[in-house]
Amino acid sequence: MERLLTVEEVADFLGVPVNTLYQWRHKGTGPLAFRVGRFLRHDAAEVRQWLTDHAAVSHGLG
Repeated sequence: MERLLTVEEVADFLGVPVNTLYQWRHKGTGPLAFRVGRFLRHDAAEVRQWLTDHAAVSHGLG
């Protein structure tokens, strides 16, 4: 089982500021995140799928 990623880890992976992830979450456009207690956590597979889907849309493939 893969461990869940922190917001900081996902931001680093995507190369965006942490605040951008929070803005995307607020708008409902970012990768799916789960609340675990008071923390947000991301499934690595979901982040990779979101990135693949997002790249396809931004290149006119989706």
